[in-house]
Amino acid sequence: QVQLVESGGGLVQAGGSLRLSCAASGVTFSTYNMGWFRQAPGDDHMFVAGIRWNGGSTYYSDSVKGRFTISRDNAKNTVYLQMNNLRPGDTAVYYCALDKSHSMFRTEPDFYDYWGQGTQVTVSS
Repeated sequence: QVQLVESGGGLVQAGGSLRLSCAASGVTFSTYNMGWFRQAPGDDHMFVAGIRWNGGSTYYSDSVKGRFTISRDNAKNTVYLQMNNLRPGDTAVYYCALDKSHSMFRTEPDFYDYWGQGTQVTVSS
């Protein structure tokens, strides 16, 4: 079955950096668009960044643009999120997700079919 496993979360001071990874298995990873979402306590899943199946286009929420970079290595079935200049407002559980529709890129979490278990990112001030 399809599995997405995130890693790389942790506690960091404001201004610091983290790199999240999401390893996929049980799926032809290279043919699907991928997204990163985050969820703070009491909030819904919010789109953070996304990447097309071939890595040709990337997408970011306004709140992270210029600080976060999404990338993928289809040979390793892995998508990454490099997070720089972190702020306390970035504190959340971060999830990777896979959209199996082969459609145009979408930012709404309801369109994503498979999700990882999440990794906690905490940014202290």
